Amino acid sequence: MNMPRIIGAGLVVIGVGIGVGRIGGSAMDAIARQPDSYGKIQTAMLIAAALVEGIGFAALFAVSEN
Repeated sequence: MNMPRIIGAGLVVIGVGIGVGRIGGSAMDAIARQPDSYGKIQTAMLIAAALVEGIGFAALFAVSEN
């Protein structure tokens, strides 16, 4: 694996971490403002986090292919 691919993989991991962190933080803010909507917010947060991680895995596989 050459250096640009390693850097690309690192950027993918950092991007996914930032994305999931922002999703979680925004969900906590939303729950604090509307506690009655906890279930809907949690469901949307989990779906969004799963999609971000899925795209991250796809990007990692694309970076690591020869």
